[in-house]
Amino acid sequence: MISYTDLKKLPVIEKVIVHSLEQALYQVSVLIDGEEKIVMDKKGRAIRANSVLELESMFETFNITQVVMRHESPYDEMIGQPVRQGSNRIEVPIGRNQLGRKPKQIH
Repeated sequence: MISYTDLKKLPVIEKVIVHSLEQALYQVSVLIDGEEKIVMDKKGRAIRANSVLELESMFETFNITQVVMRHESPYDEMIGQPVRQGSNRIEVPIGRNQLGRKPKQIH
């Protein structure tokens, strides 16, 4: 885990990963020195949002090499489906929209 405040001190972030948890719920993690870390707010809670753009605006001023959306489907576990031999993880690069908004304040 890493705090959002500590991320501001880094010269570069390898990758920002927006995790699609369910229909309109997203959580963010970062890849730093090859290690994936969940981003926490000032109260020590994982940063979540109901909009990808909301998370994107929080990282607009950061020096980031890559931003991706990650999804892992739970539906492989449905009754009658064959057991999957590998991961069904998908990562899709997402653009940086340069929203021009100030980052959301983290409480």
